[in-house]
Amino acid sequence: MTRILLSGCNGKMGRVIADLVAHRHDCQIVAGVDLRTDSSGSFPVYSSIHEVEEQGDVVIDFSHPSVLTPLLSYGLQKKIPLVLCTTGYSKDQVEELTKASQQTAIFYSRNMSLGINLMIELSKKAALVFGDSFDVEIVEKHHNQKIDAPSGTALMIADGIASIMDETPQYVYDRHSYRKPRGKHEIGIHSVRGGTIVGEHDVIFAGRDEVFTLSHCAQSKEVFATGSVNAAVYLVGKAPGLYTMSDMLADA
Repeated sequence: MTRILLSGCNGKMGRVIADLVAHRHDCQIVAGVDLRTDSSGSFPVYSSIHEVEEQGDVVIDFSHPSVLTPLLSYGLQKKIPLVLCTTGYSKDQVEELTKASQQTAIFYSRNMSLGINLMIELSKKAALVFGDSFDVEIVEKHHNQKIDAPSGTALMIADGIASIMDETPQYVYDRHSYRKPRGKHEIGIHSVRGGTIVGEHDVIFAGRDEVFTLSHCAQSKEVFATGSVNAAVYLVGKAPGLYTMSDMLADA
C-alpha cells in the first residue's frame, strides 16, 4: 500500500485526487498540506509540509510554484520521492528540482495526461516529416481561473518539437507587435482563457495548400489525477533521478 502525502489537498485538483484515491486499493492518502487546513476527516491537513507527522512513501504536489523549495527540502531530508505536477515553475526552479533529483527520485511533468504525452510524440514525428516547410502554431485553451499563460503543457509540446529541429526555434507569444512576415524558425504559442474549459490543445502544422492539426481535449480533471497517482505508485522505490511520463510508459 503506497502512502501518499498530498500537497495542495484542498485545491481543485487536490480534491479530485483525494476522491480518486479513496476508490483505489493500492494507495491511500495519509496526510495533506494546504494553506486552508480544513479537513474532511479522512486524513489530517497541515499548513506546511514540515509539520506533517505521518510517515509517507511519496509526495504528490498540485499546489503553487512558491512551495517548491520547502517540498524539495522535505524530500531530501526524508529521502522521500516527489511527484511534481504544479505548472508555472521558473527556469531557476526547474534547475533547482533537477539538482535535487540527484539525491532523491523526482517525477516532473507539466501535464500528467497519457493523451497529451502521446500528442507530444506525434508532434515530434510530424515535425520530422514536415521539416521547415510547415509552420508550427500551438493554441491552448483553459478556464478563466488559470493564472499562468501560456500553459505548461503548451510549452511542453513546444519543447518536444524544438528538440528535434535542426535550428533552435524562437517562441512567439504575441504577434500584434510583429510588423513583418512570419519567420521559418518560429513556434507560435497562443492562449485562450474562458469559462470552465478544462484543457484543450491544438498543434497546427501549416504548409503550402494543406494544414495538419493534432488536437487533445481533456473533459475532466480526473485524467490528470489518474496520471499523478499512477506516477506516485510507480516512483516508490526508484533510484534518485528525474523521471517523466515517458519513463513510466516505457516501463508499463
